[in-house]
Amino acid sequence: MSSNLLKIEKKLKSKIYFNYNIGRLTWFRTGGVAKALAIVENSQELEIILNEINNSNFYILGAGSNLLIRDKGFNGTIIKLGKEFNSLNIKENKLEVGAATSDLSLSNYALKNNIEGFEFFSGIPGSIGGAIKMNAGCFGSETKDKLDSIEIFNIKSEKQIIMRKDINLNYRSSNIKINQIISKAIFNFNYGNNKIIKDKMENIKKRRLLSQPIKSRTSGSTFKNPPNMFAAKLIEDSGCKGMTFGNAYVSEKHANFLINNGKATASDIENLGKKIIDKVYNKFNIKLDWEVKILGDF
Repeated sequence: MSSNLLKIEKKLKSKIYFNYNIGRLTWFRTGGVAKALAIVENSQELEIILNEINNSNFYILGAGSNLLIRDKGFNGTIIKLGKEFNSLNIKENKLEVGAATSDLSLSNYALKNNIEGFEFFSGIPGSIGGAIKMNAGCFGSETKDKLDSIEIFNIKSEKQIIMRKDINLNYRSSNIKINQIISKAIFNFNYGNNKIIKDKMENIKKRRLLSQPIKSRTSGSTFKNPPNMFAAKLIEDSGCKGMTFGNAYVSEKHANFLINNGKATASDIENLGKKIIDKVYNKFNIKLDWEVKILGDF
């Protein structure tokens, strides 16, 4: 796999790095090395790279905001979508958004163009591809609310359009497979009042600053909310707030946020999460599911 990429890297605009420390690209800022990192310039070169890795182990990296790379790293290729996939365009009555576009960029673009209903994306620290795959949401809204369809590449380099109804978007989940690469999202939209849109975004910003440790090395919500419950309350009521493991700790501000104090290993963070799962289960007989994606070998 790596040898194949080594042969073609000089022929491409895309950048390929070998034995790259992927952990530093995540919001936790910890973790190990990947065999290769490919920052893909355009769809033509994405097709070439997919052909070269030929069904080998790969993972699509977005903003790194919801990812923990284990300390032993990832024995495969990390693909990060580049320039062509970072785009925002209004075409007729649809909003087309490249998968590498940040959620915040989408909400700001909507504000600039008086488009309502995308304010909540300003509260999600990630990219559009990841938001679709996990149906990201906050403050009562989810990605599926406005989604019309997506464009994907599969491992055979075939491009296709999938309609929202066929993606099975549920709470923090979809049926998008690991070998399907989202390249573009198409959203429905309506125009609205600029001041109302701006006020909603300001309110989301204030609520996040008050309730979340957003300036810390964290990956946002660590665990999914069980049905009709809040993971943060279960964690707090289980006596986990402020709990530590190595150099990782549970935020005192929001119990569903795990923090790297600057020296935490990925194992510190994962083991802290396991302690939380055990304590919540022992007290409430409820097993929390990770919302953070954990990648790599033990």
